[in-house]
Amino acid sequence: MFIGWTGLVAFILFRVISPLLSLYFWIIIISAVLSWVQPDPYHPLVRAIYGLTEPVFEWIREHMPVVFGGIDLSPMVLLLVVEFLQVWLLPNLYMLLLNLA
Repeated sequence: MFIGWTGLVAFILFRVISPLLSLYFWIIIISAVLSWVQPDPYHPLVRAIYGLTEPVFEWIREHMPVVFGGIDLSPMVLLLVVEFLQVWLLPNLYMLLLNLA
């Protein structure tokens, strides 16, 4: 059976991008928890987690006023964006691509 390029893109969306978004969701949560406990900033795992999340947090902080009363809400905003992508955008793109095939 030949599925074509739209079927391949739909497969990539659900079999590659969706699990990566799930992983990134948990990395965001771990980053928020790490900010509360102040771990060793030179630990390779902590540096990797901050390296994956801080650039996006900084972008959100620059473009939206997400600090209220000393509480940074940029992780919450990013969690909402990741959930939106995973729950609404990816399934709709998947259905659109399957209808094009």
